[in-house]
Amino acid sequence: MGNDPIAIRKELTGWTLLWADLELTGSGGGRLAELRKRVAESARDRLDVKTLSDDPVVGGLRRLFKQAGTDPSRYRPASEALLRRLLKGAELPEISPLVDFNNCLSVELAVPCCVMAEGTFEAPFVWRSGESGESYESLKGPFKLEGKPLLCDALGPLDTPITGNVRVKVTEETRCASLVAYLPSESVRFENAQEVLKSLAHDAQVVRVLRSEAL
Repeated sequence: MGNDPIAIRKELTGWTLLWADLELTGSGGGRLAELRKRVAESARDRLDVKTLSDDPVVGGLRRLFKQAGTDPSRYRPASEALLRRLLKGAELPEISPLVDFNNCLSVELAVPCCVMAEGTFEAPFVWRSGESGESYESLKGPFKLEGKPLLCDALGPLDTPITGNVRVKVTEETRCASLVAYLPSESVRFENAQEVLKSLAHDAQVVRVLRSEAL
């Protein structure tokens, strides 16, 4: 974390990456629980599981996944998978304040988001398609990255907007973290996403946004 510009090389077009540095200021509780409920209800009000792929944001992500080299029906964007669960009646689970806030932003924007513990990654970054033989230990087990939209850092594969990397997982001891939201540029303006980020942080009262910028 810091105030220096974030160094990144983008090989995939059509994307804007929203980067935010966060500081944990609370332990969750009632306000965050209310926020989880509110964003889930908002998603159900504006979306239908039967026509979800027709939504401009969801559809835009699917097209970008295909351009990167992966089938979005086989490997769904994490946000679409989360939205489908909500639209079928599930609730946003309580995991930890940073993860819960990340999930709320993902639902509200309908885009994949990843929160990464401070000290688990190292600049510079590259945004590209995964190459043959690349993989990492995801939160769901070993995950092959070939053809997947992939964020890499100086240490190797860092995150894909399908399933997170164990390397960057936040823990109970994590107090500072960085969040990346993967925006399809044609359907989500960075300025609007940034305002949603700040609004949710205000309402949740568990994180402070130290910095947010477009990559």
